Amino acid sequence: MFWLIASTIVATIMAITMIFIRLKASRKPASVKKIILPPLFMSTGAFMFLFPVFRVNILQVLEAIVIGVIFSIFLIKTSKFEVKEQHIYLIPSKAFVFILFGLLFIRTMVKLAIGSTISFGETSGMFFLLAFGMIVTWRLAMLYKFKKLEKKLEVSEDIRA
Repeated sequence: MFWLIASTIVATIMAITMIFIRLKASRKPASVKKIILPPLFMSTGAFMFLFPVFRVNILQVLEAIVIGVIFSIFLIKTSKFEVKEQHIYLIPSKAFVFILFGLLFIRTMVKLAIGSTISFGETSGMFFLLAFGMIVTWRLAMLYKFKKLEKKLEVSEDIRA
């Protein structure tokens, strides 16, 4: 029970941190680097699977990734870009905070439900995969939107020149 409470507290702190990071990032122009680096940094967490306690079977991997992709839809729908002074900015969504805490709540409820049937290590592994599937899908969609807007911006610059 201690690990469940501790991991929920850590997840809540991470969610709050993400809100502040996202709000701060919206003040500066977006870039390809800023979009693709977070999933790359997060990928180092996969080293957890070197330890047998965190390993999950292929069905659990697929379940976690599919749920992560489904959760990412909410983030994709609320992530919008706009052009200001020839730069592309990510517009902070008012819904982002609610989505992030809503997903945290759902994850916590699921963790409570399955935490009694599978080990803490397996649960941790599955939630890492869920979060990774969510952020990779979301960031790929953001990259697609960003590149599309960037191309549009280049075309309008060429027309003016």
